[in-house]
Amino acid sequence: MKGQDEAGAQETGARENAALDQRYGRTPGRRARGKLIAWLGGVGVAVVITAWVVWGGLSGSAASLDAQDTAHLVVDSRSVQVDFDLTIPRGDTASCVVQALSEKFAVVGWKVVDIPASDSATRSFSETVRTSELASTGLIYNCWLT
Repeated sequence: MKGQDEAGAQETGARENAALDQRYGRTPGRRARGKLIAWLGGVGVAVVITAWVVWGGLSGSAASLDAQDTAHLVVDSRSVQVDFDLTIPRGDTASCVVQALSEKFAVVGWKVVDIPASDSATRSFSETVRTSELASTGLIYNCWLT
């Protein structure tokens, strides 16, 4: 008897589970559809990431520039001379900001320098920056292509 009661209980439980699964849409077809959607979503994300990496790698050939401070000379209490090298693509123009700093690293002079186009990629420049007080150094702050 005990075996029949257990078998009957299991059968009743299975029917109830089947009824609940049907009621709440937990069917084998729905599970398979959910897995397919998850798999396709994962593939879609992988394709987008791969395309982004390839696009970023291939478009990295943009023109670039490099500025390097080579020297500075404090001329007097109102000016500093800054020497720098600039590498830009041949035929391009650029602008650079040359600045002077005090001993406390406060900006005491600032000048925008326009660099004309040239057939030479790397060139040396020397600019004098007027200051509001005695500068302790002069340097290139930033350069950009124009």
